[in-house]
Amino acid sequence: MILIDTDVLIDLALDRDPHAGPASELFDYLEIRRRRAFVAWHSLSNFYYLVSPARGKRSTRDFLVDLTRFVTVAPSDTDALRFAAQLPLTDFGDALQVAAARACGASFIATQNTSDYRRSPIPALSPEAVLEELKG
Repeated sequence: MILIDTDVLIDLALDRDPHAGPASELFDYLEIRRRRAFVAWHSLSNFYYLVSPARGKRSTRDFLVDLTRFVTVAPSDTDALRFAAQLPLTDFGDALQVAAARACGASFIATQNTSDYRRSPIPALSPEAVLEELKG
């Protein structure tokens, strides 16, 4: 199982070079093979806030709903917040991603910002590296 970080969603939705290609390949793989992939609850609101000015509100909502055909929202609760708060990560948003990954049993986090997760108990991999792991 994997958790997909917000940046990978944004790369795909906004076709951001040079990351859009690998993000698209990962999502194509996940959609066809129905692997267990998750996103953090807070990623959805952050994604909407960042993407809707460029894509439009309706299109952004449709993107998120379409995503849930093959990606599940990770469970979130007070314990997840407390876990995130004690992690030795600089960015609290990244700590929340780790907590979401833990809550859904993810083996790794797909992100473009792997260096931000150096101290994470759950490894962070680029979308390209995630594909290599899944195809293993």
